[in-house]
Amino acid sequence: MKIVLQRVSKASVSVEGKTIGAIDDGFLILLGVSDTDTEEIADKMVDKLCKLRIFQDENGKTNRSLADVGGQLLVVSQFTLYADCSEGNRPSFFRAGAPDLANRLYEHVVERCRMYVDKVEHGEFGAYMQVELLNDGPFTLVLDSDMIVKKKKN
Repeated sequence: MKIVLQRVSKASVSVEGKTIGAIDDGFLILLGVSDTDTEEIADKMVDKLCKLRIFQDENGKTNRSLADVGGQLLVVSQFTLYADCSEGNRPSFFRAGAPDLANRLYEHVVERCRMYVDKVEHGEFGAYMQVELLNDGPFTLVLDSDMIVKKKKN
């Protein structure tokens, strides 16, 4: 599982010109699911992203979590995070999870995030979406389950 997390002042996602999800201060999450991901991996990734302390405290240090600041989440599916551009000029997506698996885990992530955060908005799986955001910082992180989850097992 791969996540591109952007700390935002605001973000929204639209399908066919209609806004279907919008947040203020919090994280925009672009979520990619691979063919080897499981609910266990998803749970660990959600736990990690929701507990990250990347909001400023009273001393200007990045030391506060989403819960500490009442932050919100916007989760958008993004299979292109598994693009393989190593050969040729057309990306291959062979490592991206099959649509049924990816949708199930995407929905699982959204529901799991609600255990940590009061407001969780989301895109529409498989739809052509337009995402708008105001990156705060900018502060952007990449979380990869191969580094976070599998590293802990070793």
